[in-house]
Amino acid sequence: MARIEVAKVTFYYEGSADLIFDKVSFSVDTDWKLGFLGRNGKGKTTFLNLLLGKYEYQGTISTSTKFDYFPYKTEEDELMCCAVDLLDKWKADCEFWRVCRELERLSVDTEVLYRPFGTLSYGERTKVMLSVLFSGEHDFLLIDEPTNHLDQASREIIKAYLAQKKGFILVSHDRDLLDACIDHVLVLNRCSIEVQSGNFSSWWENKRRKDIFAQMENEKHKKEIGKLRQASKRIRQWADHNEQTKIGYDPVKEHDRGNGARPYIGAKTKKMQSRVKQMEQRISREMEEKEGLLQDLEEPVDLKLVPLIHHKEVLLSANGYGLCYQDAKESVFRDLQMEVRKGERVFLQGENGCGKSSLLKAVLSAKKAQKEEELSGLRLMEEGELLVASGLIISYVSQDTSFLKGSIQKFCKEQGLEESLFCAILRQLDLEREQFAKGMEEYSEGQKKKVLIAASLMTPAHLYIWDEPLNYIDIFSRMQIEKLLLKYQPTMLVVEHDVRFMKEIATKVVKM
Repeated sequence: MARIEVAKVTFYYEGSADLIFDKVSFSVDTDWKLGFLGRNGKGKTTFLNLLLGKYEYQGTISTSTKFDYFPYKTEEDELMCCAVDLLDKWKADCEFWRVCRELERLSVDTEVLYRPFGTLSYGERTKVMLSVLFSGEHDFLLIDEPTNHLDQASREIIKAYLAQKKGFILVSHDRDLLDACIDHVLVLNRCSIEVQSGNFSSWWENKRRKDIFAQMENEKHKKEIGKLRQASKRIRQWADHNEQTKIGYDPVKEHDRGNGARPYIGAKTKKMQSRVKQMEQRISREMEEKEGLLQDLEEPVDLKLVPLIHHKEVLLSANGYGLCYQDAKESVFRDLQMEVRKGERVFLQGENGCGKSSLLKAVLSAKKAQKEEELSGLRLMEEGELLVASGLIISYVSQDTSFLKGSIQKFCKEQGLEESLFCAILRQLDLEREQFAKGMEEYSEGQKKKVLIAASLMTPAHLYIWDEPLNYIDIFSRMQIEKLLLKYQPTMLVVEHDVRFMKEIATKVVKM
């Protein structure tokens, strides 16, 4: 058992004026199961790279342990290599028998190691990499969002697997996974960093209470400052008025005023001014105590949505519907019976590769005149019936963000969005203003996803189709989106594997 000591670490990217970390200090135990939380763009992946020694920084990170990182980097030309040929590249001195043992614990047959890595599903790739990661001994493991793009069954397997392990930092926004797998949290707050024992739920409850206390203290300080300012103003006015009586007086009204009056008035004024100075010092102390109370307060702004109301009750229906790829022997899926009615939020559930995203693309194509041409371009053939209400306006969030390049201004122009309103929504989703001057290719995956969600929220629609919208999205924004959808209750067709999000939002689940 060793410790990782982080002392006064400061880091920023070359050419950027933004500090990612500013004199950050904390320590963690390498025996812990550590959950790493924070807003998108706060520096979670950057910190893991600092531990790996990839960037230069100011300050010190000291430990005797060795680090290993998930996911392993795989080049394009390596995708056709069998996984077994990549083991040594990923992890030096990797022992094959240990990898096989870990694969068995992940409920995966070792034959996947002898298939081209590029042909494996997301779930299979994740499990192979995790089996290599945990095949070593005495390493402290840095696990960066292992469940993105994974179906619910794979997430449950990985959740149970990680729950039995220790000695890792897990970056994840999946609340269910964090509650099951961690015993400590490392949190990048808005202006500070904290380490706390417990899982996500215990940390969130503590944070909620801490925020309520901070707000109450803030209100108390504000009232005290207000009272002190009023008293200070009143005494200052008395002192000024008193000072003015030193020179000149009415001998009729003040016939008893003697030669000693002027020094007396001066002493009295000085005393009053001293009281004013003391009050100003108290105000300054109160301001200092108030300052910092709300620096880490999370107060997500309520988002807005303007869903359109369609005249039909049933917006979408599938009757014995199926899809298959051209030249494929088997269908992707078949005999699907489904309806999406006005006001419903329908979630599609099923294993990776069962056709959820293909169905969404078919729905998008079905409302276009060139439907057959669109499906042909996707190499899809359909059977059965898929009916979409006439005049239906759809707002779509793709799971793919690779096409986001260039400036926000250019994106808004291409999408027909009002730039000022679009930027306002991104700010409400906690995207920093500094990001607006950058090209979107420089954004983190979570920030790119927020661009797509903001564009969808700005688009009035009868039906919102979201394909894995929460991949890479931070926990606070997930809760913000949950609140929005429960308030406005738009009609939705969604593919999403976050269990808690689905439980909160779904009115119906269709299993494929």
